Amino acid sequence: MVCQQVRDFLENGNIRCSVNFPDIHLPCTEDFRLAIANENIPGMVSQMTAILAANNINIVNMLNKSRGDYACTLIDINAQVSPELLARLISIKGVLSVRAIGYLTNLNLDNQG
Repeated sequence: MVCQQVRDFLENGNIRCSVNFPDIHLPCTEDFRLAIANENIPGMVSQMTAILAANNINIVNMLNKSRGDYACTLIDINAQVSPELLARLISIKGVLSVRAIGYLTNLNLDNQG
């Protein structure tokens, strides 16, 4: 059971039975997904989506859930994102990590500062 939960997290960004993060599950609707962990503060989703829109990335499906001080956002998108775009997302104050999950890539950035 735990192995399946870890695999689902690694392959799809879904979270189940976490101590700190909310349970979040979104069936994949596209080949590319962003899994973003952030502080639960106002304006986070709008900042993320503005960066995607400015780069002509279309959001096909999205789910945002919070638990206490933390939130997670799963965003299915229509195109692969560049490392530069991931760096812009991780630079948002309050973003803790960004994972790009897709057919050709699986990139992970953590905010160390």
